[in-house]
Amino acid sequence: MCICINCRHIHLCKTYEFIKKQHNNNKINKKHNGFIPINTIIVVNINKHDLNIYLDWDLKECSSFIEQPGKWLSLL
Repeated sequence: MCICINCRHIHLCKTYEFIKKQHNNNKINKKHNGFIPINTIIVVNINKHDLNIYLDWDLKECSSFIEQPGKWLSLL
């Protein structure tokens, strides 16, 4: 699971926007995303189901992470 959902910077983070795009979540965020986190590690898992291949993108580590549980709920 992506650690972004509990981060204080989720609304402004460019890395989170990138991961959302990789998940084909093209919801337009009206807020300006200008925060660039430092020392991030993105993990991509490759899953195969029948003849289809799916990529699952997750942020596993970020030095800019500041925990604020439930912050993502305000994105809905």
